[in-house]
Amino acid sequence: MREFIYKLIIIAFLFVIAFEFTIGKRIDPIVENINLFSDKQGRKELVNKLRKEMRKGLEKEYLLKEDDRILIYNFLNKLKSEINSIEKN
Repeated sequence: MREFIYKLIIIAFLFVIAFEFTIGKRIDPIVENINLFSDKQGRKELVNKLRKEMRKGLEKEYLLKEDDRILIYNFLNKLKSEINSIEKN
């Protein structure tokens, strides 16, 4: 019975270590980002980062790549034609 308990403790310990070095490393950045939303200062920093990125985007000549512009244009045209077809019926 002792051997079973020792083996169980060792396996549990190894499982915890393996979890921390694999999945735990991926979860930590996500938890840190979620913690930014939880306090007022973190939300202010997030809003400031968003404003900074928007300003940087406005300074560029084009916000989207040409392929993305074509794709969005075609999507909006298709959406517009579908909406117009409903109005006719």
